[in-house]
Amino acid sequence: MGEGRARLLRAWSRARCQDNGAVDPDREKRWAELFEQLDLNKDGRIDVNELRIGLVARGILRSDVEEIVREGDTNHDGQLDFEEFTQCLRTHEKELRLMFRSLDRNNDGHIDLAEIQQSLHNLGVDVSSEQAARILQSMDKDGTMTVDWNEWRDHFLLNPLHNMEDIVHFWKHSLMFDIGEHLTVPDEFSERERRSGVVWRQLMAGAMAGAVSRTGTAPLDRLKVFLQVHGSSTRRISLWSGLRGMVHEGGVRSLWRGNGTNVLKIAPESAIKFMAYEQIKWLMKGSKDGGSLRVQERFIAGSLAGATAQTIIYPMEVLKTRLTLRKTGQYTGMADCAKQILRKEGVWAFYKGYVPNTLGIIPYAGIDLAVYETLKNAWLQHFCVDTADPGVLVLLACGTVSSTCGQLASYPLALIRTRMQAQASVEGGPQLTMLGQFKHIVSREGVPGLYRGIAPNFLKVIPAVSISYVVYEHMKKVLGVGS
Repeated sequence: MGEGRARLLRAWSRARCQDNGAVDPDREKRWAELFEQLDLNKDGRIDVNELRIGLVARGILRSDVEEIVREGDTNHDGQLDFEEFTQCLRTHEKELRLMFRSLDRNNDGHIDLAEIQQSLHNLGVDVSSEQAARILQSMDKDGTMTVDWNEWRDHFLLNPLHNMEDIVHFWKHSLMFDIGEHLTVPDEFSERERRSGVVWRQLMAGAMAGAVSRTGTAPLDRLKVFLQVHGSSTRRISLWSGLRGMVHEGGVRSLWRGNGTNVLKIAPESAIKFMAYEQIKWLMKGSKDGGSLRVQERFIAGSLAGATAQTIIYPMEVLKTRLTLRKTGQYTGMADCAKQILRKEGVWAFYKGYVPNTLGIIPYAGIDLAVYETLKNAWLQHFCVDTADPGVLVLLACGTVSSTCGQLASYPLALIRTRMQAQASVEGGPQLTMLGQFKHIVSREGVPGLYRGIAPNFLKVIPAVSISYVVYEHMKKVLGVGS
C-alpha cells in the first residue's frame, strides 16, 4: 500500500510539471484521490473492470467503458496509469469548460433554467420548463436552481461526452423497452438526429432487440394466450401443466408457434408509430413556435400514434393469435392461415377484437408512461447526486414496475381482445361482442376471470426487458448509434 501511494505521488508530481505550468492543487489532489479510489488492486493502474466498477458505484453505467480506456491509453497496455488518467481528465475538463461557457450566455458563472432551454432549442430540441427544471435539479447540489462550474464539472467529469450534442442526447433520451405488449410513447429526437439518420438506426436497433426478446420469451407468451382462451374450460390448468400439454401436443418447437408473426410485425409497427407520433406532435404544437409537449400531451400523442399503428398492422395481430393457438397440421404457415380465415370468415375477421385492443392502448400507454417518468424522476431527484443517469438497473426496475401497472389496468381488455380474435377457432364457443364477452366471463368466472393468463405475462417482463436492453445496446454499437 505504501509503495503504491509513493508511486502515485511521484506520478502526481510529474503530471503537475507537464500541465503547462498551470497547477491547481485542489484539482490535482481531487484527481489523485479519485485515481486511488478507482485503482482497486492498488497496482498504480486502472483497467476496464476497475473503471466499470467505479462508475457503477457513482451511479453511472456506461456501455463504452472500453472506449474511455482506449482513448486515454497512450502506451497501449490496456490500462490507465496516473499520468494517462490525469491527462484524460485534463483534456475532458477543457471540453467541459467550453461547453459550460457556451451555455452560460450572460457570462455570470452560472447556468440557469432559461439558458438550458435556449441552448437545447438552438440544437433542435425543445423542452418545457418542467423538463428543464428536472435537468437542472439533477446537477444542482446546493439547491440554488443554478449550476456553477464546479457542479457542472463534477457532474460530467466521468461521462465521456465531448460536445453539446452528446450532452443533449444524455439529457433527452430514456430507455423504453419492448416487452411484447403495446409499445409505449416513442422517444424524442432532435431535427439534427432526424436528418443524420440516427432515428432509423435507433429504431432498427430497437426492432432487433424486440425480435430477440420476444423469441426468448415466446413460450410464456404462448402460454398466456392459451390460458386466456382455454383457461375457463379447463379450470385446473396451471403454468406447468399448460406448458407440458403444449409440448405433448406438438413437441418443444410448438412453444414458439406464432412467434414468427409476432417478430415480423415489430418493424412496421415501430416505424408507423414513430411517423404518426411525429405528425401528431407537430399538429398539437400548432402555432406554438418552439413549444414542447408536456407529459400529458406526449401521452395523448403516443396513444393516438399507437392506435394508428395498431389499425394498420392489426390483421397481423389476429394471425399471430390464430397461429399461436393452432394445432399440429392446422395451418402450413402464415399465408395459409390468412387464406383460411378469409375463405371461412371473410375480411372482417381480421379486425375481430379491434375495439377492445384500441381501448386498451389508452390505459396501458398512459399508466406505463406516467409511472415510468414518475419513478425515474423521483430517483434522479432523491438519489442521483453526482449524475443525471440513473443507471440501467434503476431503469430496468422503473420499466418493470410501470409495465406491471399498465398491464393490470389494461389486461381485461387484452383478454377480451384475444378471446374475440380466437372465438371462431374454438369449437362450440360463443360468438360474442366485446360487451358480450365481458358479461360472459364475469358471469361464469367472476372478476378473476378477466385476469386469466396474467401470471406468465408478469413472469416474462423481467427477462424480456433484460434481453431487450442487452441486444439493444449491442445493436446500437453495431449500427453506430451513440450510447
